[in-house]
Amino acid sequence: MEISKNYEESKNIILQECTASLSAIKTETVAQYMSMLLKAEKVFFVGVGRTLLALECIAKRYAHLGIHAVVVGQITEPAITEKDVLIVGSGSGETLFPSGIARKAKAIGAKVIHIGSNPESGLKSVVDLFVRIPVESRAKLADEIHSRQPMTSLFEQSLLLFGDTTAIMMVNERNIDLDELWKFHANLE
Repeated sequence: MEISKNYEESKNIILQECTASLSAIKTETVAQYMSMLLKAEKVFFVGVGRTLLALECIAKRYAHLGIHAVVVGQITEPAITEKDVLIVGSGSGETLFPSGIARKAKAIGAKVIHIGSNPESGLKSVVDLFVRIPVESRAKLADEIHSRQPMTSLFEQSLLLFGDTTAIMMVNERNIDLDELWKFHANLE
């Protein structure tokens, strides 16, 4: 296949799938997510693999917007308390490490938000809010959005774009001047 045609077709698949997945997230769930996020003293993030990379991007952007964002496992991680929120990124909701951290955070009294695709996961009993990105997962649920991309790429892309979408929402709600945000950007680079 010609490179330019292959690129155009591949790009369109990704854009169409991401549009479908973001459109499928329930706005009332987004409102609850935003409320919990903005009330929290600290917001912790946990995931593994490419999902963790997407969560790290979200944590960084939220930090630029004034959220005390913490990635679980970092050397400077403070203690989680009942005033905090843990955001668990896991499409299946069965990933061992994030599931264990979610249970521990809940036992300490923190609020737990699971962003994933499987509403019937083992995390169901410990989460305060489930933000569903209904994309194809290992669970193969009937209502999942099918993806032509490898493995869980659509989930990770949608997770990152969800974080960017909610960041724009914060900017709009708080009337943040985008030019002012540069003072929070890393400057030791």
